[in-house]
Amino acid sequence: MVKAAYIHIPFCEHICHYCDFNKVFLKGQPVEDYLQALDQEMKVTLEQFPTDTLQTIFVGGGTPTSLNEKQLLSFCESISRNLPKSNTCEFTFEANPGDLTKEKLQILKEAGVNRISLGVQTFNEDLLKKIGRVHKARDVYQTIENAKTVGFENISIDLIFSLPTQTVNDFKESLTEAFSLDIPHYSAYSLIIEPKTVFYNLLKKGKLPTPGEDIEAAMYEILMEEMEKRGFNQYEISNFSRHGYESKHNLTYWNNEYYYGFGAGAHSYVNGIRRSNSGPLKKYIEQISSCNLPVFEEHLVSKAEQMEEEMFLGLRKTEGVSISHFIEKFKLDPQKIFEQELTDLITKQWIEVKNNHIYLTKNGRFLGNEVFQSFLGVV
Repeated sequence: MVKAAYIHIPFCEHICHYCDFNKVFLKGQPVEDYLQALDQEMKVTLEQFPTDTLQTIFVGGGTPTSLNEKQLLSFCESISRNLPKSNTCEFTFEANPGDLTKEKLQILKEAGVNRISLGVQTFNEDLLKKIGRVHKARDVYQTIENAKTVGFENISIDLIFSLPTQTVNDFKESLTEAFSLDIPHYSAYSLIIEPKTVFYNLLKKGKLPTPGEDIEAAMYEILMEEMEKRGFNQYEISNFSRHGYESKHNLTYWNNEYYYGFGAGAHSYVNGIRRSNSGPLKKYIEQISSCNLPVFEEHLVSKAEQMEEEMFLGLRKTEGVSISHFIEKFKLDPQKIFEQELTDLITKQWIEVKNNHIYLTKNGRFLGNEVFQSFLGVV
C-alpha cells in the first residue's frame, strides 16, 4: 500500500545558484492552470492506484509558499479533497524565510499542515548573497516566531555547508544561530554542484572558490559533534532530530517504500514501478488536459534492483538495514547476496554488522557515496 505522497510546486520568485530542481520563475506563469492540472492528476492517480490512508504528505518545490493566499487556499482544499489522510498524518510544507506570512501560516494550519521545513542554508548574510538567496537572517527568526505563534511546533530548517568561501568558523556561527531557534529538527547537507546551475557554470570557468574536501569533512565532523552535544539524534546521514521528530516522509524513501509523486517533474514509486512526470509546465498541463497521466518515463524495478536499493537507501539511516526485514521482504539473506561487498566494507571499517543490522560506522558516514556504490550492479 502507498502511505506517502510528494507534491511539487515548481514556482520560485528567485532562482538560487546551486538549485537543480525542476523550477521556473513565478512571474507570468499559468499558476491556476497548473493547480487545476495537479488536482486532476491526484484525482486520476488515486482512482487508478487507490490506497487506504496516507501517513505522510510533503509539499516541496520550487517554493510552495510563493503561491498567493487565494491560490494556497485552493491548493490546500484540492489536497484535502483528493488525498485520504490518516489522523496522524505528517503533513509538511517547504517554505522560504520571508515568504511565509502569518496569513499563509494560518491557511496552512487550518488545512491540517503540521510540519514546516524552511530553507535557511546559512545565517551569514554575505554567503546568502553569494548563493543567490534573498532572505536575511532576521527573516528566519521572524518566520519561526510567526510559525510558533500560529501553533506550529514541528519545524525543521535546512543548512548547507562547504559553500564557496565558507570557513569552518562561518559554519560554527551558523550552527550556533540555528540552535538558538529552539526547534526539533535540522537537515544539513554539503554543497553538491549540479549541472545546469549557476555554480556549475562558474566552476567550469574556474570562478568558484570552494573550501575543499578536508574543510568539508571538518565541517561535517563539527556538525555531528554539536548535534550530539545538544541532544539531537543523527537518524540519517544528513538529518538530526529530537526523539519523535524524525521526518516520517523522508524515512519512506530510505525504507524503500512506495510513494505517490504529483506535479511537473515529480517522481513516484508505486506497485514496483518508478515513474517520473514530464518536467516542462506546458507539457505537464497538456498531458493532463488530454485525460492522460503526465508520465515522462517509467521503469519496472527488478527484484535485483530492489535489493540493491534496499541496501544503499537503508544504509543512509544511522540504524542501517534490518537483516530480518530484508529476509522477510525478499526471502533472501543480504549477508549471502552481498557477502564479498560486506566483507570488503567491514575490512575498511566503513560498515558494521551487529544486532540484526548492517550500518555505517562513523568513518563510513564520511564516505557514504562510495559505500552505496558498492551495492550497484552486484545482483
